[in-house]
Amino acid sequence: MFETGLLRDKRILVTGGGSGLGAAMGTRFLALGAELLICGRKLDRLEATASEMRAQTGGKVTTIACDVRDGAAVENMMDTIWREAPLDILVNNAAATFIAQSEHLSFRAADAILAPTLHGAMYCTLAAGKRWIDGEHNGVVLSILSTSTITGRAFTVPSAMAKSAVLAMTKSLAVEWGPKGIRTVAIAPGPFPTAGASGQLRPEGRDEGWTARNPMGRTGEHGELADLASFLVSDRAGYINGEMVVIDGGAHLRSSGAEDLLRWTDAQWSEQRAVRSKG
Repeated sequence: MFETGLLRDKRILVTGGGSGLGAAMGTRFLALGAELLICGRKLDRLEATASEMRAQTGGKVTTIACDVRDGAAVENMMDTIWREAPLDILVNNAAATFIAQSEHLSFRAADAILAPTLHGAMYCTLAAGKRWIDGEHNGVVLSILSTSTITGRAFTVPSAMAKSAVLAMTKSLAVEWGPKGIRTVAIAPGPFPTAGASGQLRPEGRDEGWTARNPMGRTGEHGELADLASFLVSDRAGYINGEMVVIDGGAHLRSSGAEDLLRWTDAQWSEQRAVRSKG
């Protein structure tokens, strides 16, 4: 679909790049000529993913263990990256979520979602942005959000709040940093099943008719999102700034994606809380 060198000479950092959509995007970036850096909390997972990426694409992949919830750790990571060369693109992909009745959320549970999803994205964006500005280097920030920024979403309230806040950051910095050569853009994916997210959001016993309710009658393919991300971070999208692109088959036009949970019984919710506490 794209020319082979679309992302040649671009250094791209993907947070949470060791699995799921982060790994899918990273692999596509490599195939299009980018140099890739992936960060996450588990170095062994990052190394395993990086090995697969190198074997598949022949590209350069660097792994960095970093907990993006820790602002000091993010600063240290960016210092390490910049010692070799500046980044060109940051992809805020790391996030956390699970379904829960909001009245049962503890402060700790809410913070477990807000910390990587909101604070991590903000820490990484500010750390990259100030270095781009100081070095007069153009940059792009792509944040992976959710259609809950449009519809809201019951039973994942902290995630909906965090993603909406990152969208506000995207729009605000587009104006503030656009004159400095920095673009901020976002993607709101619909259902793109991954092992991690599906386990938290689609537990056993939840209504499985959600695919049929999608106007396209299916879920998204990882390659479709990776292609969209590749375009948005490329120079070909140089006039797109402050925008969020939805890729969900039109699902958000029909449903927020949480209505089936309104029919859950107290017993089902109790069972879900027990499963999550064991995890």
